[in-house]
Amino acid sequence: MDEKLLNTVYNSESFRNQGHTLIDLLANHLEKSLSGSSQKTMNWKNPEDELGLWKVFLEQGNLSDFFPQILERTIHTHNPKYVGHQVAAPAPIGALTGMIGSILNNGMAVYEMGMAPTAMERIVCDLLGERIGYDKNSRGILTSGGTLANLTALLSARKAMVDSDVWNNGLTHKLGIMVSEEAHYCVDRAAKIMGLGEVGIIKVPVTGTYTIDVEKLEPYYQEAKKNGIEVFAIVGSAPSTATGIYDDLEAIGQFAEKHNLWFHVDGAHGGAAIFSKKYEHLLNGIESSDSVVIDGHKMMMMPTITTALIYKEGKHSHTTFTQKADYLLTHTDEEDWYNGGKRTFECTKSMMSLHWYIMLKLYGEEVFDQNVTTLYDLAMEFEQLLKKDNHFELAFEPQSNILCFRYLDAGLNLEELNSINQAIRQELLEDGEFYLVQTKLRGVHYLRTTLMNPFTTTKHLSQLLEKIKSVAEKLLAKQLSQ
Repeated sequence: MDEKLLNTVYNSESFRNQGHTLIDLLANHLEKSLSGSSQKTMNWKNPEDELGLWKVFLEQGNLSDFFPQILERTIHTHNPKYVGHQVAAPAPIGALTGMIGSILNNGMAVYEMGMAPTAMERIVCDLLGERIGYDKNSRGILTSGGTLANLTALLSARKAMVDSDVWNNGLTHKLGIMVSEEAHYCVDRAAKIMGLGEVGIIKVPVTGTYTIDVEKLEPYYQEAKKNGIEVFAIVGSAPSTATGIYDDLEAIGQFAEKHNLWFHVDGAHGGAAIFSKKYEHLLNGIESSDSVVIDGHKMMMMPTITTALIYKEGKHSHTTFTQKADYLLTHTDEEDWYNGGKRTFECTKSMMSLHWYIMLKLYGEEVFDQNVTTLYDLAMEFEQLLKKDNHFELAFEPQSNILCFRYLDAGLNLEELNSINQAIRQELLEDGEFYLVQTKLRGVHYLRTTLMNPFTTTKHLSQLLEKIKSVAEKLLAKQLSQ
């Protein structure tokens, strides 16, 4: 056994040198990406080739190439031509807060394992509760992603609204939640994890503009009751992931109050609009909710993965998980907000509050206003570009920074148009200059952009449209020649 190996692993001077080298590399990468001098957002490789490369690298690769190779073989979210998934082009300060969190490795299950980040978490969550419109009784937690946060919120809803003790005794009768058919798939997952089954997910249709049809709430609720399902919660999307369309939170809140339902808002993507003076109206009614989820790593410029779950009544954040772990947690009569292990699904979690706190300390709430407003405004400008070009069709008028559109050709039927738009996306993926994704709505295949980089401009978007048309022409010409 090499007893010197552990000394090598923890050598501070080696860390210093590696760290300086990496910071220089990342700073150069950031400068190149933001300036647009980097011509590609990604260098596409198929999965088997990528797997093979890293197998060989483990045995034969040069260590000095490790970090450069990662940069070479991943998507560059800071490139203005990245218009794909809903992850931020993170503020560089997040790399530094991530570094200190990784080196200190305080798990935060109990207060002494994360004193500073626990206090910061309380400050951040109290601020979010205030901006949502909750009073001083509000409390919140940070957790690892919107999926886990939505599950936790629905567990809280069940604990608060269902008379039977499901947590300890299991399901004794059919329970259900109401949600838009366009809601994020994690709500389905949460319901099934909770044992509600398919029958317990009451999916309410959307209107022609993809917002939940509030006229259908009452009949769908009554039908569930008729079928012996106790509905205990309703979820509003702010916005839907696929479409970027906000549900009518005011109407949902009134319906929830009428039937004594827990009203949860999945604002993972667009909840950050509470900071935008121009777009906060999209969240009218959010103050009547019982819980709200907001991702820091989407519209708030933080690295993955960090999510806030805020409760109107803070007591619900303490009662969701009732269990005994005397080696970690002790009973107290006071509100021990500082022992996170009692309030989160996770026992160990990262020091994610550092990302939120430092953004507020360095830049203030104004930075969130600017980011959301800039990106939502850009979507409206992109909408106008699309409307002026008869080669394209919008699925709907955007409300957020998410747009769905498709390439059109008068000579193609629906099946052929679906096929050509799917082929366009694959060609763009392999080309790598732009990165966008795709979705299917009511049987129609659309290209989908999420404008996440505040340095993306209409010039970049015009270039994207020209590229799409060029790719489409080549694909169609190829088809005709075959």
